Amino acid sequence: MTAVFIIGAFTFIIVLGLTIFTINKGYAFKHTIDERPSNFNESNEKTHRQNG
Repeated sequence: MTAVFIIGAFTFIIVLGLTIFTINKGYAFKHTIDERPSNFNESNEKTHRQNG
């Protein structure tokens, strides 16, 4: 019975440690947004001029 408790506690500590590690790594990730291409506005304006 003691061996089961020790194995369970060891497994719990490993899973908890990996969970905390994964969460911290996710928060440390630098999220970025790609810039719009410079020709996006030009092509959009041409479309509106042709339709209007």
